[in-house]
Formats: sequence, structure tokens, C-alpha cells
Amino acid sequence: MRNSERVRIREVNTLSDDWYLLRKTTFDYLMRDGSWKTVTRETYDRGNGATILLVNRERGTVLLTSQFRFPAYVNGLEDGMLIEACAGLLDNQSPEEAIRREAEEELGVKVGEVRKVLESYMSPGSVTEKLFFFVAEYDSPAGEVAGNSEEGEDIEVVELGLDEALDWIDNGRIQDAKTIILLLLAQTKDWLGRSG
Repeated sequence: MRNSERVRIREVNTLSDDWYLLRKTTFDYLMRDGSWKTVTRETYDRGNGATILLVNRERGTVLLTSQFRFPAYVNGLEDGMLIEACAGLLDNQSPEEAIRREAEEELGVKVGEVRKVLESYMSPGSVTEKLFFFVAEYDSPAGEVAGNSEEGEDIEVVELGLDEALDWIDNGRIQDAKTIILLLLAQTKDWLGRSG
């Protein structure tokens, strides 16, 4: 049975339309036992996004960002600085076009061929965003600081060996989910050509 046959929308209210769109929706949902249940959910719609892990096989390194994230700060991350894979919203571009734009904005790197490795809903209980994951090679980072200053970005470029990046996951220095996924994939899929 298709989900559209299991869902009947009753009411949609916009709670906020400032930075992104927050809606409260009441709907009827057909349960597996055949009964209908009325449910209310809030959804935060920020658009879909893309993320990329840039790797340098020759040096055995990955290119990441360090930037202040206010939600992490208010949730207890002492300085609010997160180490992350480059990412951004699609902004009416294809995932491939958007991630090339973000790599140039955030890391100062022009990216050629990108390879999509997966798509994932990162927080499907409340956020509508689907994230497209990519990997690509880079030659060398353009500089130490990047970002779109008009959007309030103040990004430090971080180049790490893969083993060091994996250690940073273990010791809690890297806590961002998309980055953890990409680094673990880099290890298991041998994107840096370390085995044999």
C-alpha cells in the first residue's frame, strides 16, 4: 500500500516562515491494524542539501571545515565549533552543481568529477531535508579561511590524515553525523587507496 493511501491531511498551519519553514500538520494515518489515527506533527523544511568528502589519495588526507554552529553551542558544545564535511543547501541547483559551489565557497577548492555515494534523511522525525552524499578528489586546499561572509560564515579549512580524522571521531572532536558517515565510508570503501 502506498503511503499516500495511508495519509489524509486535515490541516496545515505555518508556525514560522523566517529562516526556514516550520509547519504544524494534523493528519489521519491508517495503522497496520486497519484503524485510522489522527496525528499532529511539526515539520521543519529547510530544503534539501548536499555534502562532500574531499580526499587526496597521494597524501592520504581529507579536507574538512571548522565553523561555529549556534544550535550545537546552545546544546552544550563548549565553543560551538564543529568539524564538518563541506555541505550546503541545493538552492534550486542539482545536488552535483550545489556541492561544487559549496566546495568552492567553503574550502576554496574547485571540484571536478564528483561521485554520489548515498542519499539520506538525517533527522526524519522532524526535518524534511534529504542529504545527498558525495566524494571527490582534491589537489590542495586554497587557503586556511573560507566561507561566504555575506551569510555570516567564518570557516577554517582543516586538512587531516584519515587515521587522525577517525581518531577525532573516537575522542569526540568530530561529532557531526554527516561527517562521521563520510569518514567511516572512506575507511570501509578505501577511498584513499590505503589497502594494497
